[in-house]
Amino acid sequence: MNVFGVDIGGSGIKGAPVDLERGALAEERHKVLTPQPATPDGVAGCVAEVVAHFGWTGPVGVTFPGVVTGSTIRTAANVDKSWIDVDAGALIGERVGGLPVTVLNDADAAGIAEMTFGAGRGRKGTVIMLTLGTGIGSALFVDGLLVPNTELGHLELKGHDAEKRASTKAKEDEDLSWEHWATKRVQKYLAHVEMLFSPELFIIGGGVSRKADKFLPLIEGIRAEIVPAELENNAGIVGAAMASMAAVKAVETGRA
Repeated sequence: MNVFGVDIGGSGIKGAPVDLERGALAEERHKVLTPQPATPDGVAGCVAEVVAHFGWTGPVGVTFPGVVTGSTIRTAANVDKSWIDVDAGALIGERVGGLPVTVLNDADAAGIAEMTFGAGRGRKGTVIMLTLGTGIGSALFVDGLLVPNTELGHLELKGHDAEKRASTKAKEDEDLSWEHWATKRVQKYLAHVEMLFSPELFIIGGGVSRKADKFLPLIEGIRAEIVPAELENNAGIVGAAMASMAAVKAVETGRA
C-alpha cells in the first residue's frame, strides 16, 4: 500500500507516494523551494503544491524542522518564528482539501525510516540518527523505541548552537574543505554527543549522506560505529508516510 510523505526543510520541500512494503518512494519525488520567509501560510501552500502534483487524495504525513507535540509546532529554528504554537496538522489539512494530515519532527521521521528499512534495522541499544543539512536534526532510539523531539543540533558547542558550526550549511557558508569540516566540526560535535549519550551507532543522514565517502572516513576518535543513512535524503519522506499510516491504523483500532 502506498502512503504519501512530505519533508519540509529549511531550503526545500519534497514529497512522494511511498511504498511501505519496501520502504522506498513509489514515484520520483517532487521538490519545490522553501519560501523565504518560511511562514506557515507560505510553507503550507508549498506542501499543497507537492501533494497536488501527484493528484493525491489520501492521508498525508508531513515532517517539520522543529519540536512537534501532537501536531502543534513548539520550536522553529530554520523556518519563520511565526510557526510557534501553530497547529500544523489543521493548517496543512485545510490547504490540502481536508485530507488527514499527520505531523512529526523531521529527524524523528528520518530515524523511524532508517530504523525500519535502513542502517538501523534490527539494531538494539542506543542509536542516534543525525541529519546534516540547513541545520542538524536528531533522532534518539533506545532498543528501537524513539525518544521524540531531541533536537540535539541545538547543543552548545564552543559557545554556539552546534548546527551553526557543524551543519552542511555551515560548511557551505564558510567554504570549509571536507577535511576541515569533518575533523574540526563534525568530529567534535559527534564526540560531544557521544559523551552525553554513549550510543552504539551513529547514522548520518541528510543530503550530504550521498557524499559520505568524502568525510566519514576522516572522522577519528569516536567509539560508536558511524554509518551513512541507507535511504539518504529520502528518509524523511518515508518516515512521514510511515507516521501517517500509523495514525490511520490508530484511528481504525480506536487507539487514536
